[in-house]
Formats: sequence, C-alpha cells, structure tokens
Amino acid sequence: MPSVSHIAAQTLQRRILDGHYAAGATLPGQRELSESLGISRASLREAISMLEALGLLRAQPGKGVFVTSGGQVAAADLPAGPNAMPPDAIFQMRYVIEPASAALTAGRRSADELAALQHCQAEMTRALDSGDLVGAADSDLRFHLALADFSGNPALAAITRQFQPQLAYSLRLPFADRSHLWQPADEHAAILAAVSAGNAAAARAAMARHLDSAAGRVGIRFSHP
Repeated sequence: MPSVSHIAAQTLQRRILDGHYAAGATLPGQRELSESLGISRASLREAISMLEALGLLRAQPGKGVFVTSGGQVAAADLPAGPNAMPPDAIFQMRYVIEPASAALTAGRRSADELAALQHCQAEMTRALDSGDLVGAADSDLRFHLALADFSGNPALAAITRQFQPQLAYSLRLPFADRSHLWQPADEHAAILAAVSAGNAAAARAAMARHLDSAAGRVGIRFSHP
C-alpha cells in the first residue's frame, strides 16, 4: 500500500504535469500545502524530497521550492539523500551487492519469481508511458528489491532492505535526465532476460552495466571494487 508521502508526491506530480504549478513557479508554503493535501509537514517534506530527486522540484534555502522543467543536474548540485549519504557511496555499495543478487537469482529463479519481476517491468513501462515518474521510480525500486529477495541469501536481502531509503533515492536521480528516460527500463529488460535464461554471469554483467550507466547519467563516478 502506498505511503502518505508517496500519494502526496503523486498528487503534486499531477499538479505539475497539468500546469497547475508551472515550470519556474514557487510552490505554496509548507503549512498551506500540507493543509491542502491533508497531510503532516513531515510527510510533505518526504514527498518534496522524492520529487526533487526526480528533477521535478528544486529547493532553494531561504527562497522556497521551485518547479523545474527537468534536465540533468550537475553531480555537485544533486539534492541530499537520506542521512546525507553521498550518492557515489550509495552507487559503490550497490555495485558490490546488486550484481551478486542478480546472479544468484538467475541461478535459482522460479516461475513465480520471474512473473513478479516481469510485473515490475510492465508496471515501470506503463508508468513511463503515462509520464508518471513517481510510479516508474517505485516500480524500479520493487524490481531491485525483488532481485535481492529472490537471491536466496537472506543476508543480501536484509542488507538491501536496510538501505532501502538510500536505494530508492539513488534510483530516482537518473529520471531527472529526460533525454534518457527509458534507459532504466531497457537496462532492466537486459537483466530480466539474463535471469530468465538462468545465465548467472550475464545477469551479473547486465546489473553492473546498469549501475555504471545509471551513475553516469547523474554524473557520478565511483571506484569499482
């Protein structure tokens, strides 16, 4: 079930897409906006953080929150992630863990697990088709969490779940570059094909390429362990 902040992010995204909040406009103050949405300020701040990572909003201290028109943001200007963890550190951690999860899933996948991954992929495609970046990022997250869960290694799954907020944040960032909006879905398709074929080496390589590509779209560089 979607969280309150997720529903609020969807609502704000719709208001942006339908022109209620035009590009360059300043959002109403937190008190007014939280009252209009019927949510707490804490939930509103979380929703704004989601949309900022997706490139739909930009917060400027002392000035307010502005609607953007999308486009790649310089790595130095990326919005802060959960617990202020540096984005390059998050991608480096993912590079250590996620190729292993993909490879292990490929080696033991079941029909039900493949169906669940295919469902995530289909939902992501539908969201991108409708311009729903919040939904696309949510499907993206569920795909990556599922790979960890299906790896058969409860330690890998637990570590991935422990860092779910940081993972979700890093997955949203590449969507800010509208010129490569479909690239995450295309890269997921390659991972899914390797997992479906039971090819662990190909699944590992496809996930590594996906992480390198996603980081590159955000302008992030990290040392490969």
